[in-house]
Amino acid sequence: MSDDEVDPDELGKSVERPMYRLFTEYGDDHLHWFIIGVLTSMCARFLALVPPVILGVALDSVFNNNRGYELPLVPATWIPETTMGQFWFSAEIMAVSMVLTAISNFARSSTLNLFSHRVKHEVRTATYQWMQRLDMEFFDDHKTGELMSILNNDTNRLELFLDNMMGSAIQLLVLIIGISGILFWRNPDLAVVTLAVVPVSAIFTWWFMRRVEAFYADIRSSVGDLNTRLENNLAGVEVIKTAGTESYEDERVREASYEYFRRDWKALRMNFIYRPGLQLLTSIAFIATFVAGGFWLLTEPAPLWFTGDLSAGDLVIFLLLTQRMVEPLTQMSEVVDRYEDAKASTRRIFGLMSIPPSITDSPDATALDSVGGRVEYDHVNFAYDDGEQVLDDVTFTADPGETVGLVGPTGAGKSTICKLLPRLYDVTGGEIRVDGTDVRDLTVESLREHIGYVGQDTFLFDGTVKENIKYGSFDASEGEIVAAAKAAEAHKFVTNLPEGYDTRVGERGVKLSGGQRQRISIARTILADPELLVLDEATSAVDTETEMLIQRSLDRLTEDRTTFIIAHRLSTVKGADTILSIEDGKIVERGTHEELLDNDGLYADLWRVQAGEIDALSEEFVEEASRRASASQPTYGSNP
Repeated sequence: MSDDEVDPDELGKSVERPMYRLFTEYGDDHLHWFIIGVLTSMCARFLALVPPVILGVALDSVFNNNRGYELPLVPATWIPETTMGQFWFSAEIMAVSMVLTAISNFARSSTLNLFSHRVKHEVRTATYQWMQRLDMEFFDDHKTGELMSILNNDTNRLELFLDNMMGSAIQLLVLIIGISGILFWRNPDLAVVTLAVVPVSAIFTWWFMRRVEAFYADIRSSVGDLNTRLENNLAGVEVIKTAGTESYEDERVREASYEYFRRDWKALRMNFIYRPGLQLLTSIAFIATFVAGGFWLLTEPAPLWFTGDLSAGDLVIFLLLTQRMVEPLTQMSEVVDRYEDAKASTRRIFGLMSIPPSITDSPDATALDSVGGRVEYDHVNFAYDDGEQVLDDVTFTADPGETVGLVGPTGAGKSTICKLLPRLYDVTGGEIRVDGTDVRDLTVESLREHIGYVGQDTFLFDGTVKENIKYGSFDASEGEIVAAAKAAEAHKFVTNLPEGYDTRVGERGVKLSGGQRQRISIARTILADPELLVLDEATSAVDTETEMLIQRSLDRLTEDRTTFIIAHRLSTVKGADTILSIEDGKIVERGTHEELLDNDGLYADLWRVQAGEIDALSEEFVEEASRRASASQPTYGSNP
């Protein structure tokens, strides 16, 4: 799968009816809250129309006494016969309608907000769960800031729309229907004048939505780019400070921010046309109603196509209801704006979730219940998606309890070999077998449960020392945690920390030294007690004294376990049962330390480099080292 094929933005463009999918897939379980919110929105808007109607009726019937007191949906027997009774009846209805409007608005806000927050929670959780199960290749190709933008910014955009704008859209629809019904009930001729703006506004809105849709897709993409730049700079702030490149990074952030501003400004310019345009249309409706209605009242006979009579109370109702329609219609611009923004975010979310993981359990996969420890690499090949070969015919066997060392120059493929074992990537040829079973015929979860991994770049979570040691072994007792720390040569320094095992280590373990982080990682692996172990440059980034302590803990860890050790410091693999020399993705030598020194090949030259015997290196080795340095070909994984 190519980069373009797994890009969430590109895949999102092909998502059909994203908002419909959002409701049906993530809102279904909470639909009752949405229905209550819709019904209370309708009630709130209908009740808000009562006072203007009552005022117009009272003006004609109570104050001018030129028309009978009648209200739609109100039985005549409920209406008092006296003028004073009708006056107080009008006041009571308006007061009750205002109270019920407030109650309905409270219910609307509560239920629609609950619905939107639950949907946001479901979407974010589902997106994260899907993302976690994507292949390592996906994370190699995509920036952390871009993914964080989808998980955080895009899901929040959904909430903004579902929280307020969905209710506003429903209320606007109810308002237009309700106002139209009342106006046609009071005077159909004048209603045509007042409501002529509605279809014009609908056409104007349709034009705006067509134009602005693409802009929001670009905006969401630029947010991801900006987040990536900020996240990288915050993570690398120490490098920035020590290199004195603050001004350079200021400019890079300024460029990313300006690109976001530029794309956002394009959408805003469309809004600057749309929103005042809607305001102008609603203002025209008000003026047209006032002029037509006022001219009708002041002239005889009725002008234009108008027939019948128009009372002052009717004109008051029309003017008040037209004013009630002005604000919601102008809010329509914000509703459409938020809708297009939310739709762009939803497309990105569903685009991400349409990326299929390639490393999955086969239909007849079995769980790996116990491990004897025999691992076989049988003519293993691995290639990039573009066909470039990384590993070529890698074949070897590790018997239970044996230690296999992998050495070779940077970029040779050592880490790739080991990352194929837990299926962080899948072989493109050959087989890897554990106790005679192809790892692709085992469930991924059960396979990884039996493999421990200790890398050079140790990652610790922002929590306590205790939480990091028992990560993955969450039911471990206090005694088991301490025993694992002692075995990893970590107990002494942990007890000297301000709060011992309850000391917080900071983001990525920043409050601890590299050696301390490494020993906590080893303690975590000891506690997990895996039968298969991968040590990927576990001591290369620490000083000699710390290396000695870590090596002691590693010696305990590797006892009676099938172990794979990737090393640049050859002293760490000197005692391995088998050492494999890897070059350009191939095994070029195999044997013990003494056998490989006697062979006087790649391993012997690497040993001379570390012993400082530069003059004794073969010319061929120097030429190959120069070639590799100039090629600088990266491989999958953080440590080649």
